[in-house]
Amino acid sequence: MEPRTQIVIIGASFAGISTAHAVLKNIDSVKVILINPTPTFYFPVAAPRVLAKPEAFHPDQYLIPISPGFKKYTSDSFELINGHATSIDIAAKAVWIDSKRTVSFDYLVIASGSTTAATKPSNDMQIPFKQTGQDNVQSLIESTQRAIAEAKSIVIAGAGPIGVELAGEIAEAAAQDDREVTITLVSATDRVLPVLKLSGSQAAESILEHLGVKIIKPRKVTRAILSKGTNKWSIAFDNGDMMETDLYIPTTGVYPNNEFIPQDLLDKDGWLKVDGELRVQGGKNDVLPIYGAGDITNNWMRLGYKAAEQAPIVAANLKSDIMSWPERRTYNQGTSINMVVPIGASGGTGQVFGFTPWSILVWLVKGRDFFISKARSMIGAD
Repeated sequence: MEPRTQIVIIGASFAGISTAHAVLKNIDSVKVILINPTPTFYFPVAAPRVLAKPEAFHPDQYLIPISPGFKKYTSDSFELINGHATSIDIAAKAVWIDSKRTVSFDYLVIASGSTTAATKPSNDMQIPFKQTGQDNVQSLIESTQRAIAEAKSIVIAGAGPIGVELAGEIAEAAAQDDREVTITLVSATDRVLPVLKLSGSQAAESILEHLGVKIIKPRKVTRAILSKGTNKWSIAFDNGDMMETDLYIPTTGVYPNNEFIPQDLLDKDGWLKVDGELRVQGGKNDVLPIYGAGDITNNWMRLGYKAAEQAPIVAANLKSDIMSWPERRTYNQGTSINMVVPIGASGGTGQVFGFTPWSILVWLVKGRDFFISKARSMIGAD
């Protein structure tokens, strides 16, 4: 029997799972080994509603087992390894898992994704806006849900899509429960959702204010300290102002999951360097048998649908490598922003092909269920 080309994929979120399916579907005589810390895929798109409204979804709608999605493939073609990639030996073409065992590769795809400030385990309170790298997402969700439900005052730092969606969901849930809570959304710029056109930002601010959310702008949180004695947060702003609150939730920025990646494969900010073909660029300009996909790469549009767009390109170029074909595909993330941002269950704002959509359209597209009805199909689990 002819030996199979071994393709190792690190990370099983949107990019990693989509790439695994694309490779298995389009390339013969390969074995895909998918390495992921947990046996489940977490659907983070729905996190704002999951965290603010415990009864909105059942856990099996946003925590989906990975293996059943690949059940049609034999063990010769696919293997899921639950573990952490701890280092890569490029010369030996091997990945170390949990510093205990190695898995060899002919080709490697790095799709380890990113994390958020709130999700880092070093935080006083770990909030799962992303996968945590541990099999603890549901317990963290439940502790966050309790903290939100019990808080009388909440400060959300960061007025991007996650911050705006979360503020709207919390405010709407509190109103439905007839629960008084002061919600403060802090924007570092002079408007919320600064990636959108002005009309989109204005629509968001109008809806948030109608829901009773207080918006502070332009201000940055410079320090947030949880007092163990009072269980209160002390918040400091860049203008010297101070605020005390029951719950502090940072939603600013994303950080690369890059601890296992050789330094010369990373740019100055820690993102994986890839070219237009999504091939990883080495420090010596070597042609490496390594590709990158999704949030971990230095493509700045870190969105779920962008990760899915990259998967077939990686698969096509892997096939060309294996078959020694000259044809190559390239990825262009573009410059236009397309997103919808629900603010509560009844509406929202966004930007679609340069236009600000009607609030009812945002509800129709995403606001009804935060795409959770499509979560399983997005990763090939159905």
